[in-house]
Amino acid sequence: MKKIRFEPETDGFHGVFWQTKQKSEAVMIAMLGDDSEDYMVKCCVKWFHKFGVNVMSMSPNKKDYGHHNYPLERIENAILWLKGHGVKKIGIAGASTTGTLALTAASYFPDITLTLAMTPSDFIWQGFMQGKRDGCKEWPVEGESLFTYRGVPLPYMPFVYQHPDYWKTIEKESKRTGDMINSWKLFDDSEKAHPHTEEEMIKVENIQGKLLLIGAKDDVLWDTAKYIRRMDERLKQKAHSCNYDVAIYEHGTHFVFPEGMIKQMVPIGSSLLIKLCFKAAKQHPKECLETRIDIEKRVRNAISEWRC
Repeated sequence: MKKIRFEPETDGFHGVFWQTKQKSEAVMIAMLGDDSEDYMVKCCVKWFHKFGVNVMSMSPNKKDYGHHNYPLERIENAILWLKGHGVKKIGIAGASTTGTLALTAASYFPDITLTLAMTPSDFIWQGFMQGKRDGCKEWPVEGESLFTYRGVPLPYMPFVYQHPDYWKTIEKESKRTGDMINSWKLFDDSEKAHPHTEEEMIKVENIQGKLLLIGAKDDVLWDTAKYIRRMDERLKQKAHSCNYDVAIYEHGTHFVFPEGMIKQMVPIGSSLLIKLCFKAAKQHPKECLETRIDIEKRVRNAISEWRC
């Protein structure tokens, strides 16, 4: 695959442009891995290429697994580069924390006309880092948001648990439930302790084109089903021009990826891998598979309609 690398110091953002073999004027900004060139990203690129869509993979930095004070200007700079190189249609896709980033970016930049947000929240939260610190694998960053714009941190929900209680809470809940990671209590308790302000909420009504919101009720990282329902209500109450689709499933866990994308990552044993990560997948393997197959159809259709 032909690729072009970009760095913040020289280009204003960290990412890689992956060009399809056939000429295409459509590109998906994909934030679906922890690094712009890791294995997961390469698999996602191959999956999007099947639909004749170029990919601009983006991440905070090389092997940077945290999300704190990420400048939205980086996505803005990537959009400017794409428009200057013949791209006519720009989409964005994210999952988990980057699902929230995808929504936020799309609400700021109207050039984005397809937004695929998997397991997103409808609000901005406190930024966090990952690595090793005092026996913890993740910790919140004091005074920092997930994102900034023009040098100013976006208003955010602070976590009620700070370091080291933040990670100890996740660790305890994960052990109790038997999940690879379970941070539901962290988010639920934080929302109770800090009722959301309007400034923290993502202005989804500003999103253009097609918006697809995807989540499952048995997600154990946070209550994404509740967050998606709130976005649905917000869009019903506010004037908007996007055509949006809400997809909330009973079962699917935090891994609500299209089945074809999962198969690209793990050709053999993908269902087994997901079972090892989340207890709900072990209890409802058939339903989780049906969810991913349905998501595959929804995303394929969204991309097909968008490209026309």
